Amino acid sequence: MTRIRVKLGGAEAEVEADAEHLREAIDLIPEVAAKLPVAGARDAEGLRAAAAEVARSGQASGPAGQLPVISVEKGDSLADVIGKFFADPWGRERRKLSDVREALQTYGMNYPKQSVAVALLRLAKATKIRRFKAEDGEFVYTASAMPYPASSLPSAVPTLEQAAASQNTI
Repeated sequence: MTRIRVKLGGAEAEVEADAEHLREAIDLIPEVAAKLPVAGARDAEGLRAAAAEVARSGQASGPAGQLPVISVEKGDSLADVIGKFFADPWGRERRKLSDVREALQTYGMNYPKQSVAVALLRLAKATKIRRFKAEDGEFVYTASAMPYPASSLPSAVPTLEQAAASQNTI
């Protein structure tokens, strides 16, 4: 396996392929680079042509065409990757099964429709994402409500100062 890493500013993307498909992986570099968040104006000039080409091909047009920006680790399961998609701002919009499959394919993950549907259903049953029927009868998925961080929850155990103050109020 050959691994090619593209790094622009603080963002980076990695393409991995075997020797037979190395040429195809090299051809993917401009597409991958166009999808990286741009760190500065000088990087933007170099990527404008590639981004325009991707937009013209219809892969990145409109809100449905935007892709989630995540980091896929080697040991991530399908459900882990989909969960990361919905943790991204991309997941706050209504997404159909086809949107999720398209996002997976941009990361080089080609899963059957049934596998993705089962993973989405399991995430919904675990309340990690929300699932409901759209007006057209097809299921759509969105990020579930974000839990409050532990630091913002009120403490059930009063501090020493709070306990002393409550006893002095009698």
